[in-house]
Amino acid sequence: MAQVPEGGGDSGGKGKKRAKKGNTHIDMTPMVDLAFLLLTFFILTTTMYKPSSLQMTYPVPPPPDAPPPPPTQLSNAITLILTKNDQIFYYLGEFREQATEKGPPTTLQQTDFSKVQKLLVEQNKATVAQLNDLARQFNEKKITEEEYNAKRREIKGTKENLKAIIKTDKDAKYRNMIDMVDEMDISGIGSYGVLDTLKVAEQVLLDIEKAKL
Repeated sequence: MAQVPEGGGDSGGKGKKRAKKGNTHIDMTPMVDLAFLLLTFFILTTTMYKPSSLQMTYPVPPPPDAPPPPPTQLSNAITLILTKNDQIFYYLGEFREQATEKGPPTTLQQTDFSKVQKLLVEQNKATVAQLNDLARQFNEKKITEEEYNAKRREIKGTKENLKAIIKTDKDAKYRNMIDMVDEMDISGIGSYGVLDTLKVAEQVLLDIEKAKL
């Protein structure tokens, strides 16, 4: 605590006494005691951080003499490329640099976040109809919440359900990617992946379209 030592008066030569100005002294002992007490309290009550690791399960590799697996079919898939100005370019099915027996070369279509939900719902109409019917049954209390969640996962996991691949370029915003992932659930898309790299041919097409923005 602060202490002000008292000083005696002295005569100013004319019989008048002046009070001596005392020197203020602050005793820091209680503050040091309190600091050590708080430090000890936090050390004893805190929870030490334990590093955790992500458990990843990899598929079992095929036997050496096994035939190669068939190529993945992307006929029921949509690829969405996020770029600057909140714009989205997309194409359906597999990417083709040149015309093949499956169709002409791939071209990019343009949309934005105000229209992308309508696009995804249109491409996934059958699944969205099933999910809406399931939600109606749940609202009418015809099925329990556990049954609703189980059937919803089952419907979104079927092969007929639309698959989505979300890609971003260097001009895309992180917020756009989060919004697009939210659109996946709204549109009933259960299988989707996020990539931050583009194929060389995809990048060439994207640069051409971005020059028009």
